[in-house]
Amino acid sequence: MYNTLIVLVATQAMASDPSPLQDFCVADKNSPVRVNGFPCKDAKDVSVDDFFLAANLDKPMDTTKSKAGSNVTLINVMKLAGLNTLGISMARIDYAPKGQNPPHTHPRATEILTVIEGSLYVGFVTSNQANGENKLFTKTLNKGDVFVFPEGLIHFQFNPSYDKPAAAIVALSSQNPGAITIANAVFGSNPPISDDVLAKAFQVDKKALKIVYFIYTRSIDQYFYTRKSSINLSMASSNYFLLTALIALVGTQTMASDPSPLQDFCVADRHSPVRVNGFPCKDAKDVNVDDFFLAANLDKPMDTTKSKAGSNVTLINVIKLAGLNTLGISMTRIDYAPKGQNPPHTHPRATEILTVLEGTLYVGFVTSNQANGENKLFTKTLNKGDVFVFPQDEGDDAKRHASMDPESGSSAFSGVCKLI
Repeated sequence: MYNTLIVLVATQAMASDPSPLQDFCVADKNSPVRVNGFPCKDAKDVSVDDFFLAANLDKPMDTTKSKAGSNVTLINVMKLAGLNTLGISMARIDYAPKGQNPPHTHPRATEILTVIEGSLYVGFVTSNQANGENKLFTKTLNKGDVFVFPEGLIHFQFNPSYDKPAAAIVALSSQNPGAITIANAVFGSNPPISDDVLAKAFQVDKKALKIVYFIYTRSIDQYFYTRKSSINLSMASSNYFLLTALIALVGTQTMASDPSPLQDFCVADRHSPVRVNGFPCKDAKDVNVDDFFLAANLDKPMDTTKSKAGSNVTLINVIKLAGLNTLGISMTRIDYAPKGQNPPHTHPRATEILTVLEGTLYVGFVTSNQANGENKLFTKTLNKGDVFVFPQDEGDDAKRHASMDPESGSSAFSGVCKLI
């Protein structure tokens, strides 16, 4: 029997989420105190269930109630209090045939995605450039592929199949990354943006604007599901597809980090003689969509026979995917042999969030040295679809954590935010 698991890990030094100053700061959501994030629950009242959620991320979600044909199941600090100050979250996205996650941004997060079912046509658009252009990067992803969307940039995902659903697991570089769906924000704000402003911005008259409003508010679902669709991947990169996607509806989403990026992206130039924290940037004019893509085969079981621990970690970091540079997130798959384990270890620059896709895992972590001289152990048995977070290790008093398969065999996916 094999267990499959997705682990998502985030580095913790980015401006979007402040670095933790203690082992953890479990959110006290009932406190009257107002801070950036949440105040901390009293440490003596913290239990392992503050870091655990029976999230059912292994189960397909209903996409029929979304006009865009998608469903985002977000695990952020509002659902998992232990994420507070840890700078990471997770989501599962389900797509109906021809469904999409329309153009949107995450103002506080980078997103890394792996396809777990079907295929996806994905892309992102750069911010305004000096020449007035916004460059589009697009790619078709298959099961097991990995793609990264830089923080704050408009991006989308689209299921090109006429009859097969698709699904993805994503990790996000903030406990509360936020989402701004472009159409919702522009055409559905409360109160509405002035017609004069929108007409000028889109270079159309008010009559044309009213047509857009009508499509947005009343008939976009009919367009997607009753029209004889002729959209294919060659059309999907056209302005027509992007405008259609722009006026679709969608739910919220989430995302992790290192030092905050100062531009859209800084693809690693691994051959540069320059030495910096991380890697210097590749010349922007030489950047292409494959810098953000990797055919990682994360859907395939890996060999565990060569490991004495009975596990195999397939890490997708900046060494393998140059586009991750400065984005503060990475991903991995972990495979476990029968009774195999990922022995006690630390990530000095990263928080880790994990979901089990199949089977069962026994996991745990140990706090750093406390004033009373103790190191407290938190453990939990995870089943398929459950989520668990391992707090980031800090300094010499590193928190050790481990995972093992208590049954007859296992395999795992993981996403990691450490860059090297």
